[in-house]
Amino acid sequence: MKDLQPRAETVLSEIDALLTRATAALRDLTAPSGRVEPAALERHQHAAHALSWLATYVEALKQLHAWSTRVEGPIEALIARIGMGEYLTQIAGGIPMSQTEFARLSDLGLDWQPSEDARALMAGNSAEARAELAALIADNRGAATFGASGLDEDLEMIRDQFRRWTEDKVTPHAHGWHLRDELIPMAIIEELAELGVFGLTIPEEFGGLGMSKAAMVVVSEELSRGYIGVGSLGTRSEIAAELILCGGTEAQKAQWLPRLASGETLPTAVFTEPNTGSDLGALRTRAVPEGDDWRITGNKTWITHAARTHVMTLLARTEPGTDDYRGLSMFLAEKTPGTDADPFPTQGMTGGEIEVLGYRGMKEYELAFDGFAVSGANLLGGVTGQGFKQLMQTFESARIQTAARAIGVAQNALELGLAYALDRKQFGKPLAAFPRVADKLALMAVEITIARQLTYFSAWEKDHGHRCDVQAGMAKLLGARVAWSAADNALQIHGGNGFALEYQISRVLCDARILNIFEGAAEIQAQVIARRLLE
Repeated sequence: MKDLQPRAETVLSEIDALLTRATAALRDLTAPSGRVEPAALERHQHAAHALSWLATYVEALKQLHAWSTRVEGPIEALIARIGMGEYLTQIAGGIPMSQTEFARLSDLGLDWQPSEDARALMAGNSAEARAELAALIADNRGAATFGASGLDEDLEMIRDQFRRWTEDKVTPHAHGWHLRDELIPMAIIEELAELGVFGLTIPEEFGGLGMSKAAMVVVSEELSRGYIGVGSLGTRSEIAAELILCGGTEAQKAQWLPRLASGETLPTAVFTEPNTGSDLGALRTRAVPEGDDWRITGNKTWITHAARTHVMTLLARTEPGTDDYRGLSMFLAEKTPGTDADPFPTQGMTGGEIEVLGYRGMKEYELAFDGFAVSGANLLGGVTGQGFKQLMQTFESARIQTAARAIGVAQNALELGLAYALDRKQFGKPLAAFPRVADKLALMAVEITIARQLTYFSAWEKDHGHRCDVQAGMAKLLGARVAWSAADNALQIHGGNGFALEYQISRVLCDARILNIFEGAAEIQAQVIARRLLE
């Protein structure tokens, strides 16, 4: 890898300059008077999203290069070489935003003639390099990851602990839970609580472990590698705890955080409404004061794990004369956990299950509130009109955590695809011996590493108190695409068997698809990144 470093540093400066030119070009289109005009940004949306993907690739390559300077080994060297070559080639020719949409420099009125150093790095992604990498990861088929992570010893110990627990308690049962559309057993949730998952990043003074966001990423990655539903259980507590830490009163912190950390209280996030989607400012669920308390009326949808939780972080409109985000408030709305026979026993609320393709272990629901009672003490922060601002403060952590889940799903797909490619014989040899199958396996390993390092970097930024909404958004944007690509390619390796429900890859494909939608759809994510780059 050392032979790559001088060249890579030169080329990273080259594409950084390209990104500066691209940002200026989009600013000319969308901010002719100096301020970004929303109508112009929407009119030039494809160009804006092209900029977001270009910026994501530039940051991803920086983190790939930084990782390559910290690790050693033949797998690591090949991943760095192939990854640098592939992503530079895509920058020059077109970055896939989806199966049919590409981010091209021409969208921004630009052209890039790669330097001699850049062309040399692009040539590093050769058929021979990919074949060698595929052979090396085949020799390491039992590994949790392919290539060193570059993390410190403590984080690797955490990874090992949760990898072993997941392989023992989750992996053997995940596919059955999915096929039977079952809730994750309470015994699993109780063990996660004992392991400290729900209080992982909650400060010790409130009963948590006080660990870093990087630790949260590693835990989420390994749990999601077994089953995304298990990896996502901690997300509920992560979001609720972040809301309370950032926006709650001291009394609310003292009351709720220890209960969240111990797993005694299971939370769910109740934000989205029918016909609003990502437009949270258009929410219509209203909260009306009744003495010192509140009554909530309205409808919510896509509420994960709603039935058997104890508290809802519920966003509602408290200012009746408003029609945007300024009239929203956040509530810690208590409810009684339901049963299979009576999922929503609390007076003032009803609900129905939304049947879904994947991401099944917690179930999705539509909820209706009709005069649902919430104590006045449970208005987050004790002040109305702060709900949207409070929610925005959680987006960095939520998107980092979602990127981690995507990496876990992608890693699972790679391991399933690799195992099948080694075991399945065609024309007298294993599938892994065929170049295009080997290519798929090699590029899965490369892209997972790139997305992983971008996610770790986002967590590092968060842990060090830096604003990282752009980095977190990039990690989520790329991680979700990589998870879907890995699952799709792993299913392709399975051939017709991949289309059979009995094979695990069919579940992983369904689970991977949601990652490009929730916690900010890919299009919304790209729009947010572009807007921030133009600031």
